[in-house]
Amino acid sequence: MVAQIQLACRVSTTEARTRVANARDLHSGLDRIRGLHRAGELSAAKVTAIAVECRDLDTTQRAQVDARLATVRDLTRYGIGRLRAMTRRLVAEIAPDRFRARVHAAKAERRVTLRPAPDAMSYLTAYVPVEQGAACLAALQKAFVEIQIDPEPLTRTRGQVLADTLVERVTGQATATAVNLEVQVTVPIQALLDPTSPLPAEIPGFGPVPADLLATPEGTKSLRRLLTDQGIVIGGDSRKRTFTGLLATLVKARAGNQCTEPYCDAPVRHLDHIHRDADGGRTELDNGRGVCEFHNHVREQSGWHVARAPDGAVVTTTPTGHTYRGPD
Repeated sequence: MVAQIQLACRVSTTEARTRVANARDLHSGLDRIRGLHRAGELSAAKVTAIAVECRDLDTTQRAQVDARLATVRDLTRYGIGRLRAMTRRLVAEIAPDRFRARVHAAKAERRVTLRPAPDAMSYLTAYVPVEQGAACLAALQKAFVEIQIDPEPLTRTRGQVLADTLVERVTGQATATAVNLEVQVTVPIQALLDPTSPLPAEIPGFGPVPADLLATPEGTKSLRRLLTDQGIVIGGDSRKRTFTGLLATLVKARAGNQCTEPYCDAPVRHLDHIHRDADGGRTELDNGRGVCEFHNHVREQSGWHVARAPDGAVVTTTPTGHTYRGPD
């Protein structure tokens, strides 16, 4: 159901899953909140904030939260943050055991993620227990205070010092710009043939990057260049059952390291045969596609079909018969 709603509404898998869960919960105890939403008094974002905090409650407990919220004066004027905090307090009061279990379960989901940002930047996010997050920030702030009292003139802003200190301590490098790493870069073949070509290089999953930012004298950065022609990665094939080695690298790079299902931009986790291996499909670049774990598993459900159209596009057909073209 989530996969079909994701395609029909043209949203990400996460958004589709949230919509399904919200619809379920709004009809299972949050009647007053649903009424305010239908009347246009509460936005979808505010309703989501309330529903997420009530996600682990049963219908009776959710109805208790709904009734308490209905007594709050000017509820519809509250911002998302205040609504979320208010609902969380009510949940902790009405269902303390479930609230405590949810907190413990959340710790098992701790992780670090990296997302692209504008202007060749990125968002490095750590999802950790609140006390650990506060401790990390306090340590970075302490580093800024130590630099402030140093007799050397301060040439960086507070935000720059905090960011540089984070990189230095995580990587173990002397300075933030001296990071050693391998960067996979797709380079248009036209750019190699013509030095004046305006076509930029690109780091799969993070977008175009000026070439002069890909290497600095302070760090040793290795660039693995993959040639492209009109956005298509040039590669070879393999007789192996799975996509491995350079072929796997080429399939991921062609996908930009993002799931190739329509409206999904989750990171590539699985390499899938468009024409199934069990049906005689070959393990070659033209028959490979990069997808997230969710969409690879969905494809195996009854009624789902994936095929390549005559024009080369990958087409997904759902159990209801609806078809969706993948990105060109």
